[in-house]
Amino acid sequence: MSENLPIDHLRCDYNREPLVEAQLDPDPVKQFRLWFEEARTAGIPEPNALTLGTADRSGKVACRTVLLKAYDERGFVFFTNYGSRKARHIAENPRASLLFPWVALARQVEVAGIVEKVSLAESLAYFISRPFGSRLGAWVSDQSAVISSRQILLAKYEELKRKFSDGEVPMPEGWGGYRVVPESVEFWQGGHDRLHDRFLYERDGSGWKISRLAP
Repeated sequence: MSENLPIDHLRCDYNREPLVEAQLDPDPVKQFRLWFEEARTAGIPEPNALTLGTADRSGKVACRTVLLKAYDERGFVFFTNYGSRKARHIAENPRASLLFPWVALARQVEVAGIVEKVSLAESLAYFISRPFGSRLGAWVSDQSAVISSRQILLAKYEELKRKFSDGEVPMPEGWGGYRVVPESVEFWQGGHDRLHDRFLYERDGSGWKISRLAP
């Protein structure tokens, strides 16, 4: 049984067909859309969940899981509190890496690039689409701040639920979206005997250069 194996013996061999450059779309966003839809069709739980990596001005790195909420040729969008640790990092060092870990498909995608705030209109459009409880949650949590107990959050939540009982919850001033404008996108697919396939898209003028990387 795998649960009795030492951690250094835990491994999985991948048996996917090799990925070749001829199969790739020359546009990484279109290639991402193809893989994202395949992950969704395969029943991957929350295929839009990603690991966001940021660093402060000193180079101290932090990672956390967030949800992708939009993407197009301009970049990849997530939303957060603008006072959070991730937001403070971005203010000091506006670069980030996004990793989509579709482990069940032996695939992952890494997007790296410059981070910018989305427009107020984009943030508002997404905010009003959120469920009532999620909109309240954006008001309740001073994200990343130290709190003494969970009861503080619950009490504030109940207070705000009464305050906005008509269902109309305005967007907090310190909340909104970020867009990661890709400078590079890497597609990784697991291969037999650890001979994985990796293809790196890098900006090249108005287009993209594709390179195969050793596994």
